[in-house]
Amino acid sequence: MQMNDTTIWGIHAGKTGNADALFKQKNCVAIGWAKMGNLAEIPANREAFKKRYELAYPGAKPGAIPTASGVSFRFVHEMKPGDLIVYPSKMDKLVNIGRITGDYFHDPSQEPSYPQRRIVTWLKSVPRTRFSQGALYEIGSALSMFQIKTYADEFRAVVDGKIEAPPPLVTEDPTIAAVAEDIEENTRDFIIKRLSQEAKGLALESFVVHLMQCMGYHARLTRKNEPSVDVIAHKDRLGIEPPIIKIQVKSGDGTVQDRDVSALYGKLSPTEYGLFITLSSFSPSCLSFEAGKANLRLIDGDELVQLILDHYEKFDSHYKGLLPLQKVYVPQGSGDSV
Repeated sequence: MQMNDTTIWGIHAGKTGNADALFKQKNCVAIGWAKMGNLAEIPANREAFKKRYELAYPGAKPGAIPTASGVSFRFVHEMKPGDLIVYPSKMDKLVNIGRITGDYFHDPSQEPSYPQRRIVTWLKSVPRTRFSQGALYEIGSALSMFQIKTYADEFRAVVDGKIEAPPPLVTEDPTIAAVAEDIEENTRDFIIKRLSQEAKGLALESFVVHLMQCMGYHARLTRKNEPSVDVIAHKDRLGIEPPIIKIQVKSGDGTVQDRDVSALYGKLSPTEYGLFITLSSFSPSCLSFEAGKANLRLIDGDELVQLILDHYEKFDSHYKGLLPLQKVYVPQGSGDSV
């Protein structure tokens, strides 16, 4: 088989690298799902693997079933002796590349949480700096085992001995932007989902009060019998100096329609401002209505998340507990503004 035809797999040793010693000392690679037993006893089709997984893990989320059973199936029936395997070690930060030299076997005697195994001959252990950002991103897959396709040639080159120094600096690496974009998108999704699940109705209105306070306003909830206005915000302590901001808050996931925005606007005097905040989005006609009103602002889910991120450091412990976030640094693409 030509090297360019060799299938290359990636594998992880658990979230904390707890199977690292097994991989290195026993010259093997392994996956978990111990409750599925000996995978060689399962008929060689994906549906049979799904059924075995459902029986072994009856409380599993529906979305996890095809992923986990699919990984198990590929490990047994698609991975072949002669294939290359890439294992990025969390323990020593090296990228280990080996060749599969044996068929699947089941061995729960050592490291019983990783009984599904294949023998490997390790060929190279290379620092991560030898690879492009794109290759590192590909082997950082969330799956425990996966096929490497996009940057496979980089790993083949290591086995061939063609990479002896770090790759040349690439000023325009699309993967850098992709990494940052993925992190930002996942964070935004997390915030919206958490608010929609944990801050319905009055809880979201109280959250908006706290957000406005973190932005430098005095804010309070309105009386329960005041329709279309949930929060009042103002700059002065007494709330008698203009401008007064009247805020409507919607926690549902449906698109906000004209009647809701019009109802808020009808509550405004000429010197007051209206702010409509939703976790979802606004209809096109709502946006057209806003464009013609100088004292009205519509804040959708995306803009609300940005406000949260901008003022998160001022949140009290209660709301940081509701939205547990931590600051991370990600590479900045050359096209990004500083």
